[in-house]
Amino acid sequence: MPDWLEISLRTLSSVVILFIITKLLGKRQISQLSLFEYITGITMGNIAAYISLDLDNDWYLGIVSLVVWVGISVAMEFITLKSKSIRDVVDGRGTVLIDKGVLLRKNMRKERITLDEMLEQLRKKDVYRVADVEFAIMEQSGEINVMLKKEHQPLTPDMLGWRLPQEIEPQTVVMDGHAVDRALEVAGKDRNWLKRQLEKQRVKMEDVFLAQLDSQGQLAIQTGTESKAHNPSTKPKDQIAELLKQYEDELYMLERFAMNEDDKIDYRDAINKLKEAMHFYPPPS
Repeated sequence: MPDWLEISLRTLSSVVILFIITKLLGKRQISQLSLFEYITGITMGNIAAYISLDLDNDWYLGIVSLVVWVGISVAMEFITLKSKSIRDVVDGRGTVLIDKGVLLRKNMRKERITLDEMLEQLRKKDVYRVADVEFAIMEQSGEINVMLKKEHQPLTPDMLGWRLPQEIEPQTVVMDGHAVDRALEVAGKDRNWLKRQLEKQRVKMEDVFLAQLDSQGQLAIQTGTESKAHNPSTKPKDQIAELLKQYEDELYMLERFAMNEDDKIDYRDAINKLKEAMHFYPPPS
C-alpha cells in the first residue's frame, strides 16, 4: 500500500475514533475542562497524530493507548462524582478574590492574577468599582463570578413585591416559509390562526423567513429584509382589550384539550361571560 494512502486511511480512522471518544467523554471535554481533562485532551491529540503518521509502528497500538486513556478518564469522573476530597484535588477549588469589597492580595498571588487582569474580568461583568462587589470567586474553570452588594444590584420584580406571570419559551411557528405544526400545537394555535395573522401583517407565508410566537400571544415576523412585530397600544382600554383577548384564546385552548364534557362546559361558560365583558372593551383597530 502506498504511504500516502496508508496515511490518509490512518488519519480518517483517527478522526472517527477521536469523535467517538469525545462523545463518550461528554460535552465538558469540549467546553470547560478540568486540569485532568485538559491533560487527557492533549495526550489523545498526540496519540492520534502518532496513529496518523508513524508508519514504522503498528497503528492498533495507538488505539490501545487511546482506549486506556479513555478508561482512566471515565473512571476518574466516576471517582470524583463519589468523593468530594478527591474532586478537590483533581478539579481544584474556587478561590475568593474579593470579600465585602476588599481585594484579597494573597489569594490573587496564589492564582497568579494581576490587578489589570482582575479589573478586566470585572468590566466583563459590567462592574467598574471594586468597592461595589460583595463577593468574587475564581472558579475551577478559571472564570471569575461576581456578586454585587445589595444596594448596587439591579432591581427585580421580586424586590418590588410584584408577581409576574410565568414566562413561556417563544415558539418558532414558521421557518423558511414553512409552518411548523409541532410549535403551533404547543402554542395552542393552528394553521388557520397563523394564516389570519399573516394576512393582518400583509405577508405571504412563502415570504416569511422566521416567525416566533411569544408568551403573550404576539407574533414577530422576520422576512429577511425587515421585521414585523405587533406593537401593543399604550391606551388603558386597548391594553385591557388585548388582555381579554389573550384570556379568551387561552380558554378556547383549554376547552379544546379538556378531558371530559363537564370541563368543556365550564370553559365554555367562562368564555361566554368573558365575551360579555369584552363588549365594553372592543379590540383596537
